[in-house]
Amino acid sequence: MNQKYSIKKFMVIALAALSFTSCNDFLDREPLSNVTPNDYLWSEADLAAYTINQYDFPTHSGWGPGTFATDNNTDNQATSSYSTRWVPGEWRVPQSGGDWNFSAIRNCNYFLETVLPRWQAGEISGNADNIDHYVGEAYFLRAYEYFGKVETYGDFPIVRRTLKDEMAELKAASVRRPRNEVAHFILSDLDSAIMLLQDNPPYGKNRISKQAAYLMKSRVALHEATWLKYHKGTAQVPGGPGWPGDAATVSGFNIDTEIDYFLTQAMNAAAEVADAVSLVENTKDDGYDSSTNPYAQMFADFDLDGYSEVLLWREYDASLGINHNVNHYVNQNGGNTGFTRGFVDNFVMANGLPIYDDASGYAGDDSTQMVKIDRDNRLQLFMKVPGDLRYIDKQNTDGAPILEGYPDILGINEVRYVTGYALKKGFSYLAAQSEGSAGSTGSIVFRAVEAYLNYIEASYLKSGQIDAKADQYWRAIRERAGVNPDYNVTVNATVMSEEAKNDFAAYSAGQLLTDKVLYNIRRERRCELMAEGLRMFDLKRWRALDQLKTNPYIIEGFKIWGPMQDWYQDEDGNSLLIEAGTPDQTANISKSSESEYMRPYRVVLSSSNQVLDGYRWTAAHYLSPIAIQHFIITAENTSDLTTSTIYQNPGWPLEANSGATE
Repeated sequence: MNQKYSIKKFMVIALAALSFTSCNDFLDREPLSNVTPNDYLWSEADLAAYTINQYDFPTHSGWGPGTFATDNNTDNQATSSYSTRWVPGEWRVPQSGGDWNFSAIRNCNYFLETVLPRWQAGEISGNADNIDHYVGEAYFLRAYEYFGKVETYGDFPIVRRTLKDEMAELKAASVRRPRNEVAHFILSDLDSAIMLLQDNPPYGKNRISKQAAYLMKSRVALHEATWLKYHKGTAQVPGGPGWPGDAATVSGFNIDTEIDYFLTQAMNAAAEVADAVSLVENTKDDGYDSSTNPYAQMFADFDLDGYSEVLLWREYDASLGINHNVNHYVNQNGGNTGFTRGFVDNFVMANGLPIYDDASGYAGDDSTQMVKIDRDNRLQLFMKVPGDLRYIDKQNTDGAPILEGYPDILGINEVRYVTGYALKKGFSYLAAQSEGSAGSTGSIVFRAVEAYLNYIEASYLKSGQIDAKADQYWRAIRERAGVNPDYNVTVNATVMSEEAKNDFAAYSAGQLLTDKVLYNIRRERRCELMAEGLRMFDLKRWRALDQLKTNPYIIEGFKIWGPMQDWYQDEDGNSLLIEAGTPDQTANISKSSESEYMRPYRVVLSSSNQVLDGYRWTAAHYLSPIAIQHFIITAENTSDLTTSTIYQNPGWPLEANSGATE
């Protein structure tokens, strides 16, 4: 064993030993019970197979637009049904289930517990660098699983080893640790991963890389810093008023010191990626045919290894039955999703001015085609409108191109254009990709532009100014987006009272932001990461939903009560639109007298429609409730669940099927 290799092993093991103390919950069991430990995890191939089996990242699957629908039920995207998170009292404490489980963490612990001694002793056969890499993957995967728990529950037990099936020990080990302590533990695991992972891993970007670990570290650190910053003074942070944890566990805790620490970690990790990885080129077409535009095709190509910005992705192969249905929905119909009017209006013009500015040159919204004229190119590329080309390898029988038609806002839920503003991100122009479940375009897990955005936000929050790196990164994003790279043009023209109409993130802690630079950092993130599943993640950490307690928000779509209403007529010119409240008829559209704009949740006016008057919020919903089953198992007295070794999240009762009490 060479000296460099030995030192690396020693440093990783020492780093892990300095992490926080271990604990577990009552569900912990040794995994892989059908595999004899003495026969497994002795070779590079064993390590590779074990860790890849733990990959559980959000990727395209099932029937629908795949990951591009993950932002449904936010202020960015709407689907035909609403989420109970927007209805205080209707999101209920479950009796059992939920994300309070440790199976994935247990599998990572088992791997590390088994492999580290053999690795340290040089007993694992195979390529030494690859063996290091797979050990690094295990640290990354444990960190990834833990971060999901922090996002969902906040405080959480720290588990670093498998435990015996002894109830007393397991109960004691189930004690929740303060969320910031868990975040430190996650960053420690990611530091171990970074030391071991390769820049160019075995099997390419289908496996975790060092750059992916740096990006994940920046995400975790920024999330914790901003959560502590914006939720400060509430029960949602350790030691805050009403926090249900043990005060002794936060003795000496200084929230401002923690915020500064996590911001620094986010900046440093993000810069490691942003300085090393260039953004994919955008040829800035108008969205009619983006089949040769690298920026658009990055979300719709088969092999994503060649795209610098993609750090981790999933490959599909329809011939092997590894496929998805994304383009069946994104190309052929509306996929039961749609961008909201607030989101679409939030994109600035190509000249950098908001659409409400008198000098912007905004063409108006009498048609979806007009909405895109001279706008931020991301809106032009990733929002589908009538007249856009659908296929490059298929034509009508008369030789004419097959084009996108009028959005079907009246169809069945599965294929409906919910808001009239249609999703186009991930759009493939190949006809075969739209035929049933034949889809095999790649699915991005991590892309480097997030690091650019993470650095901009973290550095500004830390110093109160845009430093040289942030300036460089921000200009690069805007230049690629086809927007005036001088972000100060947008900042100076921003009117926060106008932005409050379009964007939940114009608020934090129920107060409208006054810092227009900070607001536009949030706007940039919203526009760049459209339909990529990070919107609710951001809204929660920014505490950007408190205003909905007293000011519900009604989701709107396109301007149906204008020229576009003529799109919906029968052959005799009779309107197919039936307004809400029309006597003796089943409505299919909201009232024209109420708003010019389509309101998808104002079609059914009965009391059964719980978002009839808009999205509402309660602070308890920033975190999820823990299922009652876990309290019963860990309670000293099952008739008194407060005797459990765990505690419920703020605002949630210890009673199944009950809504938040706040």
